[in-house]
Amino acid sequence: MRIAIYSRGIENNQHQDIRLLLDELALRGVEPVFYQDFFNQFYSAIDIKAKYSTFNSSEDLDDSIACLMSLGGDGTLLDTVTLVRDRGTPVVGINYGRLGFLANIGKEELHTAIEALVNHTFVLDKRTLIHLDANIPLFGEVPYALNEFSLHKKDSSPMIKIHTYLNGEFLNTYWADGLIVATPTGSTGYSLSCNGPVVFPDSGSFVITPVSPHNLNIRPIIVPDDNIVSFEVEGRTDGFLCTLDSRREIVTKEVQLAVKKEKFGINLIRLNENNFLQTLRNKLSWGLDKRN
Repeated sequence: MRIAIYSRGIENNQHQDIRLLLDELALRGVEPVFYQDFFNQFYSAIDIKAKYSTFNSSEDLDDSIACLMSLGGDGTLLDTVTLVRDRGTPVVGINYGRLGFLANIGKEELHTAIEALVNHTFVLDKRTLIHLDANIPLFGEVPYALNEFSLHKKDSSPMIKIHTYLNGEFLNTYWADGLIVATPTGSTGYSLSCNGPVVFPDSGSFVITPVSPHNLNIRPIIVPDDNIVSFEVEGRTDGFLCTLDSRREIVTKEVQLAVKKEKFGINLIRLNENNFLQTLRNKLSWGLDKRN
């Protein structure tokens, strides 16, 4: 069994965690294939006697890879969308970060997680992606995101006007710093911090959430994900930010933009006992009385 392992990087105090990971994989007869930049960070700091395979890009991952393991927080796991692409390769997130809505398996559960991978005693959560169409090339070969698409003003420039349409029919004009179109998965991300609602991952919807709207009667809205959401942007500056998850492009107001549900999705691995409701309770402290 071969598992690709991706990470943006680790702290010096996490080298022992990597050693434990290597030992667990060796114990189970699992062959790790490390992201090259990540491997370069730790191989000299850890006494490594075995030889390991590495990869640099999505093209280096073939059908022999059983799953891709993300070591880090939610941002690290979002990167894996650009690596697995439309292959359907399952992704498992081990939380070496902070909050961890997506990477919700703690590093103390590493033994249990690897055991589940080897024995196939895990659950696959199928998550939808959001796809961006534009009249100019944007975001290369990966014009899609797991969490959200957003339009945003640049730096301290004045607010922008975003005329928004559903299947060509006018919805609203948002006078705001920006606008987010989030997937159900992304409803617990940037959209949530802008007072957007939490949406169940299998709800089949998009959440449209304004960022710092000038009109106080404007609120987030949930729309079916079979809609095509298109935009026209006005502003006093020449350009504005267009983002897919943590990736961004600067575009002009002449660029035509529209988002829709991507044709394929991504498979997230979770342990049987970790469901969405438990994640909400654990991460948002729902149901806890902290008054005492």
